[in-house]
Amino acid sequence: MSITSALFTGVSGLLNNAEGMNVIGNNISNVNTIGFKGSRTLFSDMLSTPTTNRSQMGHGTTIQKIDNLFTQSSFESTGNVTDIAIQGDSFFALAGPSDPKGTAITGEKAYYTRAGAFRLTPDTTVAPPVDLYLSNPDGYRLLDTAGFPITVPVAAAPPADTDIIKITAIDTDGKISMLRGDGTVAYYSAVAGVPVAGGDTNAANATRLATLRVPYPGELEKFGGTLFKANNPATGVTAATVLYSATWNSATNLPSQEKLFSNNLEQSNVDMATEFVKMILTQRAYSANSKTITTADEMTQEVLNLKR
Repeated sequence: MSITSALFTGVSGLLNNAEGMNVIGNNISNVNTIGFKGSRTLFSDMLSTPTTNRSQMGHGTTIQKIDNLFTQSSFESTGNVTDIAIQGDSFFALAGPSDPKGTAITGEKAYYTRAGAFRLTPDTTVAPPVDLYLSNPDGYRLLDTAGFPITVPVAAAPPADTDIIKITAIDTDGKISMLRGDGTVAYYSAVAGVPVAGGDTNAANATRLATLRVPYPGELEKFGGTLFKANNPATGVTAATVLYSATWNSATNLPSQEKLFSNNLEQSNVDMATEFVKMILTQRAYSANSKTITTADEMTQEVLNLKR
């Protein structure tokens, strides 16, 4: 192997450690981003060249993969009933702002997130609006377990007895309780498709927020806005994959150990101390690779000096 190869080996270290620093910087910049999941850079050695005595000579490093880390993070209490955090591995399922309202969005068609900062926003496609959607700040609509956006009818002014005034609670399995104009509690019925009076029967039939436990979350693609898409079949999510509530997995028809917590938001899972340690190591690796290049250059110059 020539000295020139050592130059390119050093260059590979510079380029790939620079990309690793970019990943670290992105993690640190999102340390306060709700529901953010950090990434890590996995390096791999490049193809080696066989030499004598069955030895092999390396050609530097390359980035094998940039992994998303889906570890559970801590919760922040907000006091806002439509702020929701998931205890478990699942994701909230969302429809895009331009997705048709009357078509179920399930499986790979949905967007997924751990950022549960939702709010009621009007349906701007109808004037005046007749429905409010539970949406994230970018307008992506939270789905129910049937794959349809969760809606709340717009109350009249002043509200009638049966009008919904506000959402009062979201329990641990995703059922939404609402306050009516007459002061009574209502649930949004999965059977009737409208808010119905409280009671054990209606509570049992209440619509639940949709979540999905992705079989292989490491294969999810980041979409921006703390959203993920299951575009890769390796995620195990297909168009027919069924959404489910936090406490019941409709895919297996078995109870789930997960829970939803209203009035809470999941924080970023980035640990700043860990990222700073990685930053120091990456900086040192970058400097060491630059030293490889300068040393190889000096050796090349020595060879050129032989002609003098």
